Amino acid sequence: MKLLIATSNGGKLVEIRHELAAAGLADKLELLTLKDIAAGVPDVVEDRPTFIGNATKKSRHYAQHSGWLTLADDSGLCVAALGDGPGVKSARYAGEPCDNAANNAKLLATMASVPDGQRHAKFVCAMALTLPQADLAVVSDEVHGIILRSPRGQHGFGYDPLFLIPALNKTTAELSTEEKSQLSHRGKALRHMIAWMKENWDALHAGIPT
Repeated sequence: MKLLIATSNGGKLVEIRHELAAAGLADKLELLTLKDIAAGVPDVVEDRPTFIGNATKKSRHYAQHSGWLTLADDSGLCVAALGDGPGVKSARYAGEPCDNAANNAKLLATMASVPDGQRHAKFVCAMALTLPQADLAVVSDEVHGIILRSPRGQHGFGYDPLFLIPALNKTTAELSTEEKSQLSHRGKALRHMIAWMKENWDALHAGIPT
């Protein structure tokens, strides 16, 4: 069964592939990426005001252009002191093109005057699964933490070096792929989606073009 993972973010691909393998689905799926779709397919404009809206728009767009079962996600950082920003604009918080270092630098500068007790934040992930002819499932989850004043850790991507999980006293950039998958917004959302896929496996398989 072909499954298109509709992202060009290498970090997301690693995490999604890890979770599918842990669930025993890696050998049942032919995993494809945006590099595998036909040339000339336009990029999707992520202009929806919610993570669910953007994930659904992406999955529909690439399912219809590829003809494959498509999984798309939209995720980001929501900081309470910033009115839940940068939110859906997380990837391009510092402007175009996407630049993790610039995003982190802008976040630190913007929050420089925010007291330690008011630096609460959450990562949110929404995922949508779509066939060319039908929307199938939408799931979401989140993880809560605190924004540090300086980066820690060498793993992960995006805002991971600034996002502290207090119970562990570690940032998500200090976690291994396995540890992060168990705790992260994306790992939790993926497990919801995988549970849905397993429950509907026969129907899913019947609906896939060969």
